[in-house]
Amino acid sequence: MPVSPKLKKYLDEKNVSYEISEHTLAYTASEIAGVQHVPGKQMVKSVIIKSGSDFLMCVLPAIHLIDFEKLQHVAGTDDLKLADEEEIAKLFPEYEIGAEPPFGHLYGLKVFVDASLEDDDSITFNAGSHTDAITMNFKDFMRITDSKLAEIGTHI
Repeated sequence: MPVSPKLKKYLDEKNVSYEISEHTLAYTASEIAGVQHVPGKQMVKSVIIKSGSDFLMCVLPAIHLIDFEKLQHVAGTDDLKLADEEEIAKLFPEYEIGAEPPFGHLYGLKVFVDASLEDDDSITFNAGSHTDAITMNFKDFMRITDSKLAEIGTHI
């Protein structure tokens, strides 16, 4: 599956530089970091969280896990749990499950980005499939997304 046309169109309309790369089949952010030869801190993953009947997206380095206590504080709710695959498939029908790019705002989701990424010049993330990735400048990412930078993760 190539890069989502919706995502590519959005990035092009925002006039940001990005690089698309193809890699061998990989399912976890850590595996992708390995095959892409990208540091685990620079490879980001999107984690979908259910909050009551709403959903939100958390963007974290591959080497971090969500700290639900921190996320509860930032999101202002204690009703948080991981979304299941069926829910994710309905939210992002054009992406392979588990390969959602960190652009949840395009689907009406609040997006929280782990503050540890702020020090990175660039980030790499799934481009909608388990064989394609996009690398772009982190400041450009924050500029074109409606994301909130916050401490939401913990190093593995």
